[in-house]
Amino acid sequence: MGMADIVPGVSGGTIALITGIYERLLSAIVAADAEAVALLLRGRWRALWFRLDGAFLAVLLCGILTAIFSMASGIHWLLSHYPQPLWAFFSGLILISAVLLLRDEVTLTRPDRFIGFTVGVCVAVGAALMPPVPFLAGLPGLFFAGAIAICAMILPGVSGSFMLVLMGMYEPVLSAIKTVQVTELLTLAAGCVTGLGLFARLLDRVLKSYRARAMAFLSGVLMGSLVAVWPWRAKILIESGADAVTVMRPVLPGAVSEPQLGVCVASFFAGLFLVWGVQRLAATRHVVA
Repeated sequence: MGMADIVPGVSGGTIALITGIYERLLSAIVAADAEAVALLLRGRWRALWFRLDGAFLAVLLCGILTAIFSMASGIHWLLSHYPQPLWAFFSGLILISAVLLLRDEVTLTRPDRFIGFTVGVCVAVGAALMPPVPFLAGLPGLFFAGAIAICAMILPGVSGSFMLVLMGMYEPVLSAIKTVQVTELLTLAAGCVTGLGLFARLLDRVLKSYRARAMAFLSGVLMGSLVAVWPWRAKILIESGADAVTVMRPVLPGAVSEPQLGVCVASFFAGLFLVWGVQRLAATRHVVA
């Protein structure tokens, strides 16, 4: 999940879903309510630990943070020097994740589910083609960026890092992680905690009341997000009145000077088999348990 969360276009929520821990994660987050605060104030640490599924969250958080701090520089380097094979790898991850989600969670035989899936695809494609928008700068920007991005990170198919890209906050956040800027990271963490506490409850209620429709929508978002990670891109100048914005748009491999087609195909299938293998391992462990 940590590796996925630092890459625009890939969702940590997707990894949680395909490994079978998504609902447990959401339940642990929702358990941080007024009763949990009361246990904290009364010093009932053991009861609080079990209420929040502390062992599960602690191990998961350690894994996420380890991946984020150990791989942020590496992912940033790959994005700078070998973007096409990297995006091809993530395209494989996302495509097989969407297929598995449709196979295991959703059947599009009913009109409402098909409509939800279609809307999800449109939302993801629209977000992928949207040019970056100006956002708050400094610490307030980091706080609100964290609150918005964390909401996306726990949604399967919606990339928190991609939301940071759209807000123009991806580079500042990645820089803060790489250089361990304590004040900036604490502000970002405060925004994440705030957004997570508010959004997780809403998401939990939606999934409990309208699970099939919600999963159909999320499946569509996941499938549509393939546009955001298409490996071959070209710069296009968009003029709006007196302003002009340069954006990256998907193109065919032949439209770029060095498509690296063979490497990209290999990376794509590596992503496919990685997610398939993780899903098979998770299913085996679930059956054994």
